[in-house]
Amino acid sequence: MRNFALLLFFDLLAGCSSVSQEPGAKAEAASAPRTVQNPLPGMPPVTDPNDIYAADRPNQLSPAVKGFVSRIYVPNNISNTVDVIDPATYKIVDHFKVGRQPQHVIPSWDLKTLWVLNDLGNSLTRVDPQTGEKRETIPVPDPYNMYYTPDGKYAIVVAEQRERLEFYDAQTMQMKNQLWVDCKGVDHMDFSANGRYLIASCEFGKAVIKVDVAQQKLLGRIPVSPGGMPQDVKTSPDGSVFYVADMDANGVHLIDGEAFQEIGFIPTGKGAHGLYVSRDSRVLYVSNRGEGSVSLIDLATRKAAKKWQIPGGGSPDMGGVSADGKVLWLSGRYNAEVYALDTGDGHLLARIPVGKGPHGLCVYPQPGRYSLGHTGVFR
Repeated sequence: MRNFALLLFFDLLAGCSSVSQEPGAKAEAASAPRTVQNPLPGMPPVTDPNDIYAADRPNQLSPAVKGFVSRIYVPNNISNTVDVIDPATYKIVDHFKVGRQPQHVIPSWDLKTLWVLNDLGNSLTRVDPQTGEKRETIPVPDPYNMYYTPDGKYAIVVAEQRERLEFYDAQTMQMKNQLWVDCKGVDHMDFSANGRYLIASCEFGKAVIKVDVAQQKLLGRIPVSPGGMPQDVKTSPDGSVFYVADMDANGVHLIDGEAFQEIGFIPTGKGAHGLYVSRDSRVLYVSNRGEGSVSLIDLATRKAAKKWQIPGGGSPDMGGVSADGKVLWLSGRYNAEVYALDTGDGHLLARIPVGKGPHGLCVYPQPGRYSLGHTGVFR
């Protein structure tokens, strides 16, 4: 996994044959040369300063996950279960009980473990991604969401109810530090290109915060406008801006991470919620939970390019892109179903009934050298 010279070679090969969901579009990363300065010590080197997702090209799987069974893991936060879908057949092939109110399924930094976050159960349930089987459950208070520092040293448990980011040893899962962020509904986050800071959303605080990763220190807080119910966060390929979905504003805020100020807003659709980067780093998929649609933001122009409507409606929430980049998988939060959408033209491939309250769906394995957590943020 740490043979970065070999992985760089694969990155360069993959860059010659990336899948394009937006014909004729020019990747944002190609617009201007950039450098990644002062990287977080211990973070794997950025292979392409113009595109932090360069290691996420189609089927570019790490040696750490080769041979892993391909599955879609669906946490049902009302049923307190996980449904496991075979993406080849669109059929449920496994189903198991977990703790109370499972919210997300999280890949570990080293790619070897999946964690089911049982929020009200105050626990994490381990899943072996090589076999897809459920393993042990360990106690962790209020685990709404979880991320990993880019150096792989800490797992950051997002304790939403207690307004805390809690730093756990990534190997032992022993708490090392907790940071009160004065941020109601601290929720989702992503990291700067150099790994030095993170931007996190405050779902009920109408704001976003900035945190120093190495010092585990709050750097600032700014309001978002219009609206004020920020959700998922994604860093642009060139690292220059953070995209923040907002369910009340029905669109996506643009945050300059360095200056820490809002620099724009892109209307997408009612209940904008989840954000996912395409395998060629050209498109940002936005799930509009309140209207049953997915918007596509052109990352070169920072404009909404098109919209896909789910036939018959739905409530697309969290998910991920298939390893080959051809399918976008999303949970249907209020419809007890999962959607598989063709990324070529957006047509619905499958609508799969699951348990009640499907939320942070995880597609696994996915390309990338390491995981930053959530339902799968890979670099």
